[in-house]
Amino acid sequence: MRKHINRLGVRTASALAAMVFASQAAWALAPFKVQDIRVEGLQRVEPGTIFASLPLRVGDEYNDDKGAAAIRALFALGLFKDVRLEASGNVLVVVVEERPTIADVDFAGTKEFDKDTLKKAMRDVGLTEGRPFDKALADRAEQELKRQYINRSLYGAEVVTTVTPIERNRVNLTFTVTEGEPAKIKEIRIVGNKAFSESTLKGLFDQDTGGWMSWYTKSNRYSRAKLNADLETLRSYYLARGFLEFRIESTQVAISPDKQDISITVNVNEGQSYVVSGVKLEGNYLDRDDEFKSLITIRPGEPYNADKVAETTKAFTDHFGNFGFAFARVEAVPEIDRENNRVALVLRAEPSRRAYVRRINVSGNNRTRDEVIRREFRQFEASWYDGDKIKLSRDRVDRLGYFTEVNVETQEVPGAPDQVDLVVNVAEKPTGSLQLGAGFSSAEKVSVSFAIKQENVFGSGNYLGVDVNTSKYRRTLVFSTTDPYFTQDGISRTFDVYYRTAKPYEDQGGNYELVTAGTSVRLGVPFSETDTVFFGGGVEQTRIKAGTNIPAAYLAYAQQFGETSLSVPLTIGWSRDDRDSALAPNSGRYQRLNSEWSVAGDARYVRANYQYQQYIPLNKQFTIAFNGELGLGKGMNGRPFPVFKNFYSGGLGSVRGFDQGTLGPRDVTGASLGGPKKITLNAELIAPFPGAGNDRTLRWFTFVDAGNVYGEDESWELGDMRVSAGLGLSWISPLGPLRIAIAQPVRKFAGDKIQKLQFQIGTSF
Repeated sequence: MRKHINRLGVRTASALAAMVFASQAAWALAPFKVQDIRVEGLQRVEPGTIFASLPLRVGDEYNDDKGAAAIRALFALGLFKDVRLEASGNVLVVVVEERPTIADVDFAGTKEFDKDTLKKAMRDVGLTEGRPFDKALADRAEQELKRQYINRSLYGAEVVTTVTPIERNRVNLTFTVTEGEPAKIKEIRIVGNKAFSESTLKGLFDQDTGGWMSWYTKSNRYSRAKLNADLETLRSYYLARGFLEFRIESTQVAISPDKQDISITVNVNEGQSYVVSGVKLEGNYLDRDDEFKSLITIRPGEPYNADKVAETTKAFTDHFGNFGFAFARVEAVPEIDRENNRVALVLRAEPSRRAYVRRINVSGNNRTRDEVIRREFRQFEASWYDGDKIKLSRDRVDRLGYFTEVNVETQEVPGAPDQVDLVVNVAEKPTGSLQLGAGFSSAEKVSVSFAIKQENVFGSGNYLGVDVNTSKYRRTLVFSTTDPYFTQDGISRTFDVYYRTAKPYEDQGGNYELVTAGTSVRLGVPFSETDTVFFGGGVEQTRIKAGTNIPAAYLAYAQQFGETSLSVPLTIGWSRDDRDSALAPNSGRYQRLNSEWSVAGDARYVRANYQYQQYIPLNKQFTIAFNGELGLGKGMNGRPFPVFKNFYSGGLGSVRGFDQGTLGPRDVTGASLGGPKKITLNAELIAPFPGAGNDRTLRWFTFVDAGNVYGEDESWELGDMRVSAGLGLSWISPLGPLRIAIAQPVRKFAGDKIQKLQFQIGTSF
């Protein structure tokens, strides 16, 4: 150790030296009274940052302990590569060497991850333009990048970090990635199973050894998170079938030396299958034992089912919540009789204490305003905790369609045992959509339609949409906007402005048109939590623009009632939707009823349309879907039903395999006229696409369609209904659900126009 005799000395320190300084000074300065502090070596850092961090002030007595603390404090800022303390007389000199500043962060060779996403991740950890460069932080980022590639089964990925110094003490940081080929699952084995075949159990897994669609599903890429999810599925499968003591003994994942093949072996112990012998209640059930017993779904004599046990305990907890007991504990204790393979379940309950909600907090809504979420809540602040209202509130927020996830957490309030806070956690999703549709036929060739919609404009919860159809025979332009909370009671208001031109589908040309322009306003009144009734009115004008090849029916109507018809329709409708998804539903039903009554003007009529959809899941993979639609119109005040209000059928959304809108009555020229009566029936069997495993974004379906349109004087003859059958493909694409169908008419009549291949984005049926 070198010791200075005079009071002029130099002390040099690094990060390691700073640590050593805590116990013993490497280079000591004789204590002195600090008369001034001078900083040297600064380029971008403000001197005030140094002075604010130093534990020394002018007038303090300097010693080695204070010097060590000063060096540690300055290094802790993360701004300096080196720090030295020098003494010049009674002046303390702080000499620093700043870390270089990051000028740019770039990635090379990255195909698996989007470059902008990686830059954002680096920015979140502090590696971004304008920040000091930290070698340790860059090393950790490099290791994290490798770990992310391993999560994508790219075990051979290599990452090299290059630091390039440039002028003004700056550096460019480049992560060069050699991704290599992903490791693929070569084999999955389940050992120890006796009750169920290995193929049955492996069919539960989302991960598999791959197929011809693995390039899309990536189901043969190993992921620890996905394997854990598959193991939970396997465990649930056994526990739901009586195997109470089932356990997974071990899981081995082996990778080949070239890091390309992965083998997975799952060792299971099934145990015995148990039957429930009885269920009894213990504990405090608020003197409502009969109410709680009615919630039990576990039945004696049936195999033990962990799903039903969990369902019952959750129902108990929720029911306690209905009475304000937010902290109720319900435990299902099995009493196992191994000799007879029977189990008795004891449901023990402790309601704990009653609580009320102090505050409701919203988290995760970066775009959507708080009020849009809060106005859907039926649980209010400063009210007793009510489990039913909280669940209803969560479902209402979820049904907005603005979020991919909606969760409500209950948090205890410290120091207040009778209070809880609710935290509504949401994960937003894009609420703008672009819907495209197209079809090909000998009459129209290629027709295109598209719609631009924003369901949550500026986070306000309002809807704004524009629909455009460029069909040769039907062109549409519609502007629509909806305020879902026009009043505080939840009454919605919708404005529509539209302009349409149309003419019947036919092979021969013609320059006649039906031109319709109008506007309407509609109010939606919630009569219950699931039912909404719509009331509205509008003004509409339709002009029959005569031209070549105009159908005789249209010409006759124009001659009798005039080319221009004005109507003032009043509308009333009703809807109910409890489907699990609007894009790719697997369960639930959807119903809507729309009616229209023209009470004034030249055209007098009533018109109603009812639609019913039902989705029934057969198992995890297969779903049956039904759709039915019925339309009816009738003329009023002694006038016939206006021909320009007719229903049309055939093609997308009705009976596939027939040209769009060509079913039903025809003119003497053969032109399709539609009619005031319409019936459509559809049935689909939806299944996973071959080779895609359990991936639900890509599925195929087989379907049967039936339907027709009838004239005002025609009866509903089921024998006249057209029928078609076919196969289709459903894909949840970035633009929306894409459906391609190839249909073959099963029942057709002379003159029917056929369109076997159709596709559309943005519709279910």
